[in-house]
Amino acid sequence: QVQLVESGGGLVQPGGSLRLSCVASGSIVGIYPMGWYRQAPGKEREWVATITSGVRPYYADSVKGRFTISRDNARNSAYLQMNSLEPEDTAVYYCHVNNQYWGQGTHVTVSS
Repeated sequence: QVQLVESGGGLVQPGGSLRLSCVASGSIVGIYPMGWYRQAPGKEREWVATITSGVRPYYADSVKGRFTISRDNARNSAYLQMNSLEPEDTAVYYCHVNNQYWGQGTHVTVSS
């Protein structure tokens, strides 16, 4: 069983930055892709970014150039560096492993 815990969310002004972290416990994860989804109020969950076991990143067009996904297999962790944040980025951000295991989510609010 894999458990994921996200952290790093919060309130930030437009143009600001946040770094989300996701730590996985249990039998592990180094061979699987990890990534992030988000769900804004009243909207469906949408894909944000994925990083393969070979450390190749993929991004949704809406965050490309602003967000950077990374991972540290030694720490069973994935990260999402979010820069130039916009109000439209406000959502609950969920970490996943292989689209099979999910964290509880961390709230990100971008507002002045």
